[in-house]
Amino acid sequence: MGSTHTFQQDPRNADIQININGELFHRDQAVISVFDSGFILGDGIWEGLRQHHGVIPFLNKHMKRLWEGAKALDLDLQISQDELKQRLYATLDANGMEDHVHIRLMVSRGIKATPYQDPAVTIGGPTIVIIPEYKNPDPTLNDRGVNLYTVYVRRGYADVQDPRINSHSKLNCIFGCIQAAKAGADEALMLDPHGHVATCNSTHFFIVRDGEVWTSSGDYCLDGITRRNVIDLCKANDIPVYEKNFSVMQAYGADEAFVTGTFAGLTPVFDIDGRTIGDGKRGPMVDRLQALYKDMIAAECGRGRV
Repeated sequence: MGSTHTFQQDPRNADIQININGELFHRDQAVISVFDSGFILGDGIWEGLRQHHGVIPFLNKHMKRLWEGAKALDLDLQISQDELKQRLYATLDANGMEDHVHIRLMVSRGIKATPYQDPAVTIGGPTIVIIPEYKNPDPTLNDRGVNLYTVYVRRGYADVQDPRINSHSKLNCIFGCIQAAKAGADEALMLDPHGHVATCNSTHFFIVRDGEVWTSSGDYCLDGITRRNVIDLCKANDIPVYEKNFSVMQAYGADEAFVTGTFAGLTPVFDIDGRTIGDGKRGPMVDRLQALYKDMIAAECGRGRV
């Protein structure tokens, strides 16, 4: 069994420097308090980033999403976007990193005076952690694809917990991930409250039918950066693309399927609930979109650090 986040092990990760609130620590000494809001309650937000050729692509989009999440949580980041960008690049430079790097940027509300949910008992400012690691996606995934399993746990309404916020509170997705793993699948396919396909537990889901690219309405999933980039690429290259409601049955009958994410880009899906998708091989649309996305990354990196 694989995973959309399967990666090649790199021994250099044993000595990475991790940034905690502007200070660098060897990974063995990088710790936060047991009173931290993120540890106690999952009270925080995060971003997954990549570094290619010395540049973090689409960084402004990630910053916008992070700030929108902070605003929704009424969390004062106490740092500007430019300052946080500088901190990200300073961390990469301190590690001598240039390429094939995955970065987890995490922000919690900060230290609590006591283990209690009320933000009023938070002491001081937020905790901001930057973990950069050398991570290359497993290259075999592109040929063997991934298989999905439709799980019972669903992406819920915004009045319960808005699935469009990239929060630390990921139990909904973790339940889905566990069920899919128990079923022998690589990732969970999750439905919305109405039974329409919403997303996967850690990636976004697309199908291809009769030359059209379909993805969910977006009402019950995070507006992923790569998801949006793929939609934009389709529009710019005269590929019909639709954000719409569709069923698992329509996914079973798709010509192709794939998932997207910052880590691995586009990864083909060959099986859903034991049904072979298309001919069980990477199809022409996936090939075309992978090439377009690679060109998009190159163009973004060509603009340099922003």
